[in-house]
Amino acid sequence: MRLAEIISDCEIINSRGDLDIDIKELRNDSRAVEPGDMFFAVVGYKTDGHAYIASAIENGAKCIVVEDGRIDISLIRDDITVLVTNNSRKFMAMSACNYYNHPSRDFKLVGVTGTKGKTTTTYMIKKILEKDGKKVGLIGTIANMIGDEQVEASRTTPESIDLQRLFRQMADANCDVVVMEVSSHALALDRVYGCAFDMAVFTNLSEDHMDFHKTFDNYLAAKAILFTMAKEGFVNVDDMYAKKLMDIATCPITTFGIDNNPFVSARDIIITNSYSDFKISMNRTLQRIKVGIPGRFTVYNALAAICVTAKLGASIQAMCEGLEEVTVPGRSEIVPSLKEFVVMVDYAHTPASLEGILRAVKTYTRGKVICVFGCGGDRDQIKRPMMGEISGKLADYTVITSDNPRTEDPAFIISQIEEGIKKTKGEYKILQNRKKAIEFAIRRARKNDIVVIAGKGHETYQEINGVKNHFDDREVAAEILKKLPEAKAPKY
Repeated sequence: MRLAEIISDCEIINSRGDLDIDIKELRNDSRAVEPGDMFFAVVGYKTDGHAYIASAIENGAKCIVVEDGRIDISLIRDDITVLVTNNSRKFMAMSACNYYNHPSRDFKLVGVTGTKGKTTTTYMIKKILEKDGKKVGLIGTIANMIGDEQVEASRTTPESIDLQRLFRQMADANCDVVVMEVSSHALALDRVYGCAFDMAVFTNLSEDHMDFHKTFDNYLAAKAILFTMAKEGFVNVDDMYAKKLMDIATCPITTFGIDNNPFVSARDIIITNSYSDFKISMNRTLQRIKVGIPGRFTVYNALAAICVTAKLGASIQAMCEGLEEVTVPGRSEIVPSLKEFVVMVDYAHTPASLEGILRAVKTYTRGKVICVFGCGGDRDQIKRPMMGEISGKLADYTVITSDNPRTEDPAFIISQIEEGIKKTKGEYKILQNRKKAIEFAIRRARKNDIVVIAGKGHETYQEINGVKNHFDDREVAAEILKKLPEAKAPKY
C-alpha cells in the first residue's frame, strides 16, 4: 500500500522524505522488519523503540515513525522517510486501521471491559450468538477464535497492528460479530484506537494493575475510554464505580444488575454448586435462565450477555440454550470426578477475584472450603499479603504455593503472602511445589468440601526463570483424583 494512504488521518507534525512509496508491512519490532517495511518507534513499558531504529533500518525499513523530542531525525539516514508525531502509538494504531482497510467496520464489534468477568461474558455472548446462527470472532485472555478456529492469545488485547490484522482475518472469514476483552492496558496504550465499537460492556472494577496505572483514578479513566469510543454501552449498575464511569461516558447507557434499580434485572436467584438460575423479564414475561456456572457473579455476566445479544437480535431460545451450555476454561471450572467433594479451578489472581470466588463458593458449599493459591512474580507485590489475608479469613484451610514466579524467588513471594495470612486465625500450610500443594489439598478434602485451585485457571504452563514449563492445574487435579477411590477421599 502507498505510504500516503497508510498515514491518512494520522497526526504528523514533521516529515522528511518521499511519501509516495510502497510499504510492504507495518512493524513495531525491529527484529521482524524486512526490506520495504514501515517501523514504528514506540515507547514501551520496559523498552523504547527509538533505541532500535538503526536495527530496523539495517533490516530494510524504508519508513520510520518517531515521537517528537525522542530522537534527532538528522541522525537518521537521508534515504529513509521519517515521520514525526506526538504519539507514535496512536499513529501506529490509525496506520494499522488504514493498512487493513478498517476491518472493524465490516462486522458488529463488542468490547467488554472490567476487572473481573470479561472472559466469561465474552464466551457467553459468543455462545448465544452462535446458537442464533451467527458467525462470531472472539479475542481475549484464553484464545482468539474465528468461529471454531482457535488461535492462542499472548495478551488480553493484542497490539494494534496484530489486532487489525486479526480483524481483517475475521472480516474476510465473514464474521457477523466480533466480541473482545478490552484491557485497561490496551485502552491506556491506544491498542484499540481507531476501532469502530458498536457496543461496550462494563462488568465491575476493583484494584488491579496498580504497578502500571499507579492510581485507581487512572485505572478507572482507562476503562472509561471504551465508553467514549462505542455507540452504545451496558453497565453493571451494582458496581460502586458505575456512576463515575457513566459520568465519563459519551454514549447512551443501559444498566443491568440485581440491586440498584437496573433497567435489566435478575430476580428469584438460585445458586448451587453446579449452576446459577434466575428469572429475567423479556417481552413483558418472566423467563427463567439457567447457567452451567455457579456463583452470583455469573448472574451479572449473564445479564451483560443478554443485554448485548438482545440488541443484536438473538432469540430468547438462543439465550436460554447458549447460557445453559456455555463453559469457560479455567473460570469456576469443575474438574470432573465421582468424588463426594468438588475440585474447582479458577483464574482468580487478584485480591478482588480471590475474595469473589471464595465468598461465592462459601454461599453454596455445605462442607469446608480449601484454597490453593500463590502469586505471580515480577508483578504487583502489594496484593500478595492482601490475598493471604483474604484466604485466611474466608477459606477453612489454605495451601500457599508457587504460581508463575518468573524471575523472582518463589520462597520470597510465599513469605509475602504468609505475612497476610498470619494476621488471621486461618489454618494454612506452605508447599512451594504446586503439584504437591494441589495433591495435599485434594487428599485433605472430605464429603461436601470444595477445593479451589486459584490463580492460573486456563494457563497450561508455569513460568520459572523465563522458561514456560507445561503445567495445567486441571490436568494435575484430574490425575490426582483418578488415584483416589471412586466413592470418596481416603481417611487419615
